[in-house]
Amino acid sequence: MTSTAADLTPIRRHRYTVADYYRMAEVGILAPDARVELIDGEVIEMPPIGAPHASTVTEVQRTLERAVGDAAIVRVQNPIHLGRHDEPQPDLALVTPPASKYRLRHPRPGDVLLLIEVTDTTLRFDRDIKLGRYARVGIPEVWLLDVKARMLQRFRGPGSTGYAESEQIADLTLPVPGLESIRVDISNLW
Repeated sequence: MTSTAADLTPIRRHRYTVADYYRMAEVGILAPDARVELIDGEVIEMPPIGAPHASTVTEVQRTLERAVGDAAIVRVQNPIHLGRHDEPQPDLALVTPPASKYRLRHPRPGDVLLLIEVTDTTLRFDRDIKLGRYARVGIPEVWLLDVKARMLQRFRGPGSTGYAESEQIADLTLPVPGLESIRVDISNLW
């Protein structure tokens, strides 16, 4: 059997851009209440948020807001614009003020002090996919809160191949990245 030029044409995956993603929502392809994120040009459906996940996010949000006051802004499950094909929605993002600069755009990597992913059903996706994206664009620090294991893992030193440092944290009183004089105590989570 002889191959033709048509047989040798490579198959290419179509990656959606952030603009495509928003257009899909505008025209109703994505429902207004859809739990989706754009990761590497793919629309990823996220599982429903269970009670343990939701309560952990709320508790960390309240704790961060009390600790940082006006020194930073705490965003909950809102987009972070990482580039042309990536706009994830981390559970929590600590970003630089003022809040008014996010009226016309979502925060970008240079605005982010800390991202927090709370995981109970998506550990592998958060750790193996999303953290790599965060590292490649220079997000300085990410905390991965594993609800089931009752564990906090901190990732620092972003680079093109991931985070250079990863450590399991036992003392849950931590300095806030970019605001090292401020410490946040999340020991009440467990």
